[in-house]
Amino acid sequence: MSSLTGRTALVTGGSRGIGAAVALGLAAAGADVAITYARSADRAREVAAEIEALGRTAVTIEADAADPASASHAVDRTVGVLGRLDVLVNNAGTFVHGPPEEMTLEQVDHILAVHTRAAFLLAQQAIRHMGAGGRIITIGSSLAERVPYPGMTLYAMSKAALTGLTRGLARDLGSRGITAAIVHPGSTDTEMNPADGPDADAERAFTAVGRYGRAEEVAAMVVHLAGEGGAFVTGAAIAVDGGFAA
Repeated sequence: MSSLTGRTALVTGGSRGIGAAVALGLAAAGADVAITYARSADRAREVAAEIEALGRTAVTIEADAADPASASHAVDRTVGVLGRLDVLVNNAGTFVHGPPEEMTLEQVDHILAVHTRAAFLLAQQAIRHMGAGGRIITIGSSLAERVPYPGMTLYAMSKAALTGLTRGLARDLGSRGITAAIVHPGSTDTEMNPADGPDADAERAFTAVGRYGRAEEVAAMVVHLAGEGGAFVTGAAIAVDGGFAA
């Protein structure tokens, strides 16, 4: 595992699911970690306690990704408490599905605010504090690369935009020694999409390995990219999807 001793990270949506696994993975590799949460204060405190049990410093920040002011608040709090910011993980997400003609304007605005606008604004704020070796890692979705079933137009669009964000950041920040990458998880066993859910068998059938992923498997890729393993990886979209997009 890459050593992140002396480095700090901000993980949005870090109180549960993939975000919590990423936060704990970064801490296990030596980083001090700030996490944001929108509603799950108790869960955020539990993750923070696990980070501190690993001997690292943890910061919990209440910040709703749908609020544009949350980006500067989260970054300022991270830097204020931890003293610096080396790794940003844009993970906070939401989910909506259904026929495109049934999507309301409120649903469109909300999912784009949480997935797309928030990721841009957080990167914008984070790079003000990052030096050479900085990392911006965004959690996308396998549905950004392949949409094999109906009802996912809005969600897929919002996640696909993050690949463009990543490639643009790679070009803009490469000369400063800051890298940007996006990780596209496939079906991952979380509260949002449990491996025993009503659609789980259908989702498993689309993978090459025939199973759901574990949040820790996605986190392992993020930790790798956050360390020395990510120094020459930028502008890349990396699938951790069990062969969903194969």
